[in-house]
Formats: sequence, structure tokens, C-alpha cells
Amino acid sequence: MNEQRRQILEMLAEGKITATEAEQLMDALDREQPEATQAGAASPKARPKYLRVVVDSAEEAGGDGPARINVRVPLQLLRAGVRLTSLIPPQALTHVNAELAKSGVPIDLTQLKPQHIEELVEQLDDLTVDVDQPDTKVKVFCE
Repeated sequence: MNEQRRQILEMLAEGKITATEAEQLMDALDREQPEATQAGAASPKARPKYLRVVVDSAEEAGGDGPARINVRVPLQLLRAGVRLTSLIPPQALTHVNAELAKSGVPIDLTQLKPQHIEELVEQLDDLTVDVDQPDTKVKVFCE
């Protein structure tokens, strides 16, 4: 444990800060840590916070020049969505699954669990998808 974390825990134990304040300080340390470890030794991988989809194309659909699409979705939003499926009544889930299947999306929401999102995040370390267009590259990853 590094010195800063130890100091935060000591302040919490002494009652100088609340648990919420300690959590905020720890989060701030986590955000600073990647910059500090780039030059240093390798450390365990931080928990990703975003799902990114980047599309680079040599030509826009209209042919005006290069196009770049960069979508960044907070993983907390995905995790919350998975947890919300447990609140949907089973009859509604059956109906939603049927409508998704009609639209060509064969997902069974009754089988979706929070640990599945975590497994997906682990597997999305660095995934590149080739597209039919020769000058287009799609990259999906977590950061």
C-alpha cells in the first residue's frame, strides 16, 4: 500500500474525514496513478470505466474527406442497465425478448447477469473489428 493511501485510511480511522471523503480521495489517487505508473514498473490493471468505440474512415459517406467517430459510454451505465433488468417483470422480459428477436437481436434478457458484463469487459481488452470497406477501421475497447 502506498503512503498516500495509508494516510487516507489513518485520517478515516481518526475521524478526521468521513468514509465518503476517503472514497473520493482514493478515487482521485486512482485517476492520478496511470500517469505516475507510465514511467515506472507495471502495476495491476485498473478497473476500466468506459467502453469506447472508434471508427476511422478514409472517406465520409458523402465523400468529403476522412471521418472519425468516437463513442465513449460509461461502464457504470451498462452495469446499472443490467441490474435494472432484474426489476422488469418476467412477462415484460418475455415480450421484450420476442421483440428483440423479431428485430434480429437474439438476446435473452432473462439470462443477463451483472457478472456477464464484467466478463465482457475483461475480454474487451483490445478488440479490433474489420469492416467491409477497405479504408475503414473499427476499434472497440475499455479504458
